[in-house]
Amino acid sequence: MRHVVLFHSVYGLRPAVRAAADRLRAAGHQVSAPDLYGVPAADTVEEGFALLDKIGQEVVLDRARAALRDLPPETVLGGFSMGAGVAGALLTERPDTAGLLLLHGTGGAPDAVRAGLPVQLHLADPDPYDVPAEVDEWQRAMIGAGADLTVFHYPGVGHLFTDPEVAEYSPDASAAAWPRVLAFLAAC
Repeated sequence: MRHVVLFHSVYGLRPAVRAAADRLRAAGHQVSAPDLYGVPAADTVEEGFALLDKIGQEVVLDRARAALRDLPPETVLGGFSMGAGVAGALLTERPDTAGLLLLHGTGGAPDAVRAGLPVQLHLADPDPYDVPAEVDEWQRAMIGAGADLTVFHYPGVGHLFTDPEVAEYSPDASAAAWPRVLAFLAAC
């Protein structure tokens, strides 16, 4: 059993994030899925980016820090798309993190990685927000820094392929991702 925090995408705290948290709870984990916006979720990605611009990245990061304040140092940091970036950004402040779970986007800087840190990435192939050359560079840097990195590519799917409320949703890719996530958490 692990403590896990799941940070939402640029859309905000959507039912897909709550469902993911419930899925992980059903597997025995203690899961938090904080609302980093404090307003209803966006209906479109454009609205989501407008919300992020209005709220500001620093406020989002401060709210994420507040959500982690009472959680154990070895909490697994996880996120969806933008939330993966939030999880990765907070890695420098939480050196005892048990693992880094990245859904739909990379996160974390190599200088924040401790040797052996479990990191799992689930990414559309291709992904419009994560250019292959940049992902390859990130992957090399993370491995070079000592991360125990596993990357899963999902060919021919859209960016948020685990979210049933967006057009990018892929039931097959989503069904493939969740057992991998559960195995990752069991091994952290």
